[in-house]
Amino acid sequence: MGFFQKIKEGLTKTRNSMVKSFEGMLNSFTKIDEELFEELEEILIMSDVGVHTAGKICERLRVRVKETGTTDPSEVKGLLKEIITEMMEGGEELDLSTKPSIILVIGVNGVGKTTTIGKMAAELRRRGKKVLLGAADTFRAAAIDQLGIWAERAGCEMVHHAEGSDPAAVVFDSITAGKARGVD
Repeated sequence: MGFFQKIKEGLTKTRNSMVKSFEGMLNSFTKIDEELFEELEEILIMSDVGVHTAGKICERLRVRVKETGTTDPSEVKGLLKEIITEMMEGGEELDLSTKPSIILVIGVNGVGKTTTIGKMAAELRRRGKKVLLGAADTFRAAAIDQLGIWAERAGCEMVHHAEGSDPAAVVFDSITAGKARGVD
């Protein structure tokens, strides 16, 4: 099983919870109205889809409901699935054709960014890539140390500055170092 397949399987629990919320919500409606769209948008946001993306999904769903003439809330699930699938098509593989390739990892606290970075670094090293990590999370206590542990485990180098320094400077120095060191 590949690394990205493991991540995909790890998201199954979140997906199942989200689907259960959708189904429960859709079963509580007898017609498609603005209240349904508002409830759906709330569920999407609570599922960490993001405000902007949740809004886009609901807007596309409104259009699709009108285009298809759908009136039964139970049919919304299929339309929703189509819309989300369309939005996620393509881009499954990392494009590492540039040298150096840069992967920027962002997200809210506590979602596993550092662990994911460490696992990605290890997998890329296993594939023969030369990896350099840049510790740009300079504000969270122990973030640099935690990433350093993952860099050591993965067998790669890391660029970092002192805690509280400018994250943009760390990114700049990481890119400069990556180019100078010939990292992938």
